[in-house]
Amino acid sequence: MKRFTRLFSLLFVSYLLIGAGLKKEIFTLYLVRHSEKVVSTEYPYDPPLTQCGAERAQHLSAFLEEVDVEAIYSTNFSRTEQTAQPTASAKGLNIQSYSTSNLKEFSSQLLELKQNALVTGHSNTTGVLAGILVDQEIGAFEEFIYHRIYQVVVCGDQRQLNLLHTSFRCEP
Repeated sequence: MKRFTRLFSLLFVSYLLIGAGLKKEIFTLYLVRHSEKVVSTEYPYDPPLTQCGAERAQHLSAFLEEVDVEAIYSTNFSRTEQTAQPTASAKGLNIQSYSTSNLKEFSSQLLELKQNALVTGHSNTTGVLAGILVDQEIGAFEEFIYHRIYQVVVCGDQRQLNLLHTSFRCEP
């Protein structure tokens, strides 16, 4: 209940600020790990998505259908780009590349741009980046986790992290 109250309060403040003409001070970042990838010696370094992963990427696009996404960022790997592609196509946006080598610098860039954005990354970087954005220590997560969406709502100097879970289930 406390989390709901905080979210409601943040949304209410956001509504008031938008009404006051401060829309650019409010934006939301959605951070996700890439969808399920092919595990095979055929693709040792840069595997594509599995059929399930491609379906999960479509589900993500549907999840973000009513969200005003202004930019999409992905690491330079097939699996992250393929996860972002359905949303990019639906929104008419290009996927911009980012490097995980300096997540602090990238987080500063995201905060300076003040855009609603989707960021696709990896199990060892997505939570870490979300943590940097809200000044919390969040580490990597297990390789089998694909259903998390880190939502970072930025309102002026305030930043709120919400951990969402998708309802998508892959049927083998």
